[in-house]
Amino acid sequence: MNYKILAVALTTTLSLTMLTAVADDKPDASKLPPPSTAKGVTYDKDIKPILEASCVKCHHGDKAKGRIHLDSLEGVLKGGKEGPILKAGKSAESQMVFSVAHVGDEDDFMPPPKAKSKLDPLTPEQVGLIRAWIDQGAK
Repeated sequence: MNYKILAVALTTTLSLTMLTAVADDKPDASKLPPPSTAKGVTYDKDIKPILEASCVKCHHGDKAKGRIHLDSLEGVLKGGKEGPILKAGKSAESQMVFSVAHVGDEDDFMPPPKAKSKLDPLTPEQVGLIRAWIDQGAK
């Protein structure tokens, strides 16, 4: 028996299985609230007040959770220790949207359901406004 061929075949099979599992872990975008129909949505005017009320308590300063700073447009666009949290123009592909909509992995929900701060999740209207902002270029 050729053990090298068997090892390559086994490694390839495991790799494909892992890639398939990772691809299947993407949250279901059909469960997101629809984007708002509001036009001209901006960070300063529309999004910052939402984030200040529900997110900035944990996502600002030197000890920002996940090194995600939501207290400025620059911070939101930069993302955190795991990279960007949004894709400008593509809200249905933005981790920020899934997190605030509480869709997908519960460990990623923001605000966390078990947080000491006891903040309520964002409303579908607030998530829709964040989606519209991202779809309009996240400016």
